Amino acid sequence: MEPAILVITLACGLLVSRVGLPPLIGYLVAGFVLFMFGIEESSLPLLEQLANLGVTLLLFAIGLKLDLRSLFKAEVWAGASIHLMASMLFFIPVLKLLGVLGLSQLTGLGWEQLGLLAFALGFSSTVFAVKVLEDKGDMQTLYGRVAIGILIMQDIFAVAFLTISKGDIPSVWALSLLLLPLARPLIYKAFDRVGHGELLVLFGLVMALVVGAWLFEAVGLKPDLGALIIGILLAGHPKSSELAKSLFYFKELFLVAFFLTIGLNGLPTLEDVALAGILVAIVPLKIALFFYLLTRFKLRSRTAMLSAFSLGNYSEFGLIVAAVAAQKGWLPAQWLVIIAVALSISFLMAAPLNNAVGNLYQRYHKRLRKMERFPLHPEDRPISIGNPRFMIIGMGRIGAGAYDELKAKFGSEILGIEHKKELVNQHTNYGRNVVQGDAADIDFWEKLDNADGLELVLLAMPHHGGNLFAVEQLNKRGYKGKISAIVQYSEDTCSLKEAGAHSVYNLYEAAGAGFVEHVTSELLYFSQQQECSKEKAKTVI
Repeated sequence: MEPAILVITLACGLLVSRVGLPPLIGYLVAGFVLFMFGIEESSLPLLEQLANLGVTLLLFAIGLKLDLRSLFKAEVWAGASIHLMASMLFFIPVLKLLGVLGLSQLTGLGWEQLGLLAFALGFSSTVFAVKVLEDKGDMQTLYGRVAIGILIMQDIFAVAFLTISKGDIPSVWALSLLLLPLARPLIYKAFDRVGHGELLVLFGLVMALVVGAWLFEAVGLKPDLGALIIGILLAGHPKSSELAKSLFYFKELFLVAFFLTIGLNGLPTLEDVALAGILVAIVPLKIALFFYLLTRFKLRSRTAMLSAFSLGNYSEFGLIVAAVAAQKGWLPAQWLVIIAVALSISFLMAAPLNNAVGNLYQRYHKRLRKMERFPLHPEDRPISIGNPRFMIIGMGRIGAGAYDELKAKFGSEILGIEHKKELVNQHTNYGRNVVQGDAADIDFWEKLDNADGLELVLLAMPHHGGNLFAVEQLNKRGYKGKISAIVQYSEDTCSLKEAGAHSVYNLYEAAGAGFVEHVTSELLYFSQQQECSKEKAKTVI
């Protein structure tokens, strides 16, 4: 029956991904389908082991990406804490009321059980948010960093629960783990020497599963907590990001097993689906609360709205919490299925909403900006661009190359605009005049100073939608200079020219032309050198 498990899981994942949804919804569906064929979790012990490995590697990966300093920002730690507490205070009486009204899944549950459910429903999905942010290229934007910080805080709360739920008193040897930071130099030396291939992957698995999970479990602590802490210990190493990428597919594959085990707990009844629908109807209130809290921390309404929509769903960590509670007998196993269905439906809603959030903000931004508090957050305030002659929007490799070429030919009257803070810092260190700003943000254009001497705007953003939006905004501002843009796909050229771009360059065609130009110049130089050598030889003779 094992081949059927793989085939059904792949088929469900493909079908779901074809409609633009995260494949994990397909894996949950595959679990339900397998259950219909008579397969139960108890008959597949290996699947449960793989599921546990997936959760452990997920926490290790979170630790690898964790910048502890980001968690100390008020909008992150306080925003996550207040939102979780407020969610629990809201969910507990609502769930109690639904039980009083006669929903059988809630009748007979005590306040402690309702509190556990409220705790599980208070989380947002790390997997979904990271996927959306990566697809948009917004991981390093302010709203992306705030959303990821809040998610990590929620994950820490979940890990704390998982550790406490273990119920065993840790061994006295657990105190020796406080010496782990002293071993960092030795671990880093090993990290330096493992290279970039399979040894790097093996090193990561040993650190996550042996030094992290096994060592912590040996002294009576939760293995998932060990994986998270070891990940944090390695986060400062230059190769931590590479390690996270090398383990990515291991983690994703093992998490498939986790989502399958949820579906194998049983099929949802019509009442379960109805209750899941009620829970999903509450998600807009989660989004509204995130928006309100983040604007209270003086983030702009657009930043708060984008972050809030990224967090507007239920979480795989809520499933993990519910799974542990069901194993301990604290919650009926039926709730695993209900939360799984609610999670799936919330993803179905969140996917199109996250794609449309920019348009929604543009439509209602005047009302939303009334929620802002001043002075604005230091990272979210208006910027002054001065009066440059050339402006490059998007300072990736293409933008940086264009900047250097313009500087070599025309001097220093150039300004770069980049929305990723880390890139802004890199360019500033290289001596380039670059400021932080998001040209896909309507507020960026509304607060932009006029630059009367501006002659050329070069649009080098990686996403066609952002470049097209920038052209439209430049036209609205009455800009009379030249606009040039890059595209990745030839079909995007016409829309940019129709919008008002004067010249459009295909990224790959331009790269090919540049490569040929470089090669032919090298050949010309080589032939000239040969001619010079022949002339010298004649002179000597």
